[in-house]
Amino acid sequence: MQSRGDSGGDGENRAIQVPYNLRKLRHSFEDIIFCIDIDRQMEAEMKVAGAKGQPLTRIDSIKQAILLFVHSKLAINPQHRFAFATLGHSATWCQKEFTNDIESISATVRGLAADSLYIHSDLAQLFRMAVTEAKKSRSQSRTLRVILIYCRSSVVPEYPAHWPESQKLFDLDIIYLHDKPNRDNCPQKVYDALVDALERTTEHEGYIYENGGGLTRVLFRHMCILLSHPQQRCPQDDIDIPKSLIKVVPPSDAPASSSSSRKEEESSITSYQ
Repeated sequence: MQSRGDSGGDGENRAIQVPYNLRKLRHSFEDIIFCIDIDRQMEAEMKVAGAKGQPLTRIDSIKQAILLFVHSKLAINPQHRFAFATLGHSATWCQKEFTNDIESISATVRGLAADSLYIHSDLAQLFRMAVTEAKKSRSQSRTLRVILIYCRSSVVPEYPAHWPESQKLFDLDIIYLHDKPNRDNCPQKVYDALVDALERTTEHEGYIYENGGGLTRVLFRHMCILLSHPQQRCPQDDIDIPKSLIKVVPPSDAPASSSSSRKEEESSITSYQ
């Protein structure tokens, strides 16, 4: 091996060969629990109609977004696995065994339905379930993540006020679909509670996104961002994707970009008022 400065010949200075080993950076396979709110507010219509002009509800859009996520995640790495729970007054399993079988996953997702009006929401059971499963995942050199999809505009979720550091064994992402604020609801209080619950419990960087405009493309965009592995993420405040491909504007002429930070998510809720 000869360095760039070596000219060759009898008097040349030869480079010293030093063994070099690149440290392996391995990100654990994920076990992902989707917990879907089944309150009747999931039956609210989105702004985009479905096939043949039929109204597309929140639950319909969420099913499509989950299947998009699962297919994409398995395309990245087929070793990821999924389980499913629903949130009524508290969380309950609807598919407890983790699987990467797409037919089984599709059947579970298509069977999701809003079934009642819930005036109470307690996340404690969901977090306890996550801790139990996280310990099993860690024993298999895997990591566990919960993706909570919440839709209630008037029910502030409850959660443990003190979550010990020793129980931060899983990652948490949240997607919050809500109505526009009015005198009968409180989406800002709900959002604030969800942010607080996330920051108390998640092990790595957790993301939270809200959607009060009823746009399916916004839901799909947020779900695609959640494809990122929690062990690889930058802070949510630093996210500047996706970028518009319609027009490339020089930095000096570009308008101030909208950040995906939690603070701006908060302002987008209050702006409806």
